Amino acid sequence: MSDTRRVTLTWAGEGRSFRGGSGSSAPIAIDGSSAEGPSPMETLLLSVCGCMAIDIRDILGKGRVPVEGLVIEAAGDRAPDPPRRFTRIELDIRVRGPGQENLAKVERAVQLSRDRYCSVSHSLSPDIEVATRIHLE
Repeated sequence: MSDTRRVTLTWAGEGRSFRGGSGSSAPIAIDGSSAEGPSPMETLLLSVCGCMAIDIRDILGKGRVPVEGLVIEAAGDRAPDPPRRFTRIELDIRVRGPGQENLAKVERAVQLSRDRYCSVSHSLSPDIEVATRIHLE
C-alpha cells in the first residue's frame, strides 16, 4: 500500500514568488529570489532539518532523555554548474537539556536519523555528503 503525499504550488502573480502547501496545513511562501520566503534550495535544507529534528526529538523522547530545546542549522554547498545541486550538507545540531551523561544517546539519535529514518535526506542523491556536529547546551 502506497503513502502518497500531494502538494500544490501556485504562482503569487509577481516575480519568482509562489505559495504552496498540502491543503491541510497553512500555506508557505517559496521565492526564487528569497524575498517573500526561502528559495527552493533553502526549503530543501529546511526539510532536511525538519525531518531530522522530528526524528531526534522522537528518539530522545523514547529514551527518556530530557530535551528543553533543539535547533538545527544547515549549510549546503552547491555545484558551480547547472543543475547546481547540493554536493554537501552540513548540519549543526544544538540540543539543550541533556547532560554529558546522555551524549551517547544524543549521538545515537542523530546517527539513526541520518542513516536510517530521515526520509528527506534519503530522498536526495546518495552521493551527497551529510555531515553532522552535535552541541549539548
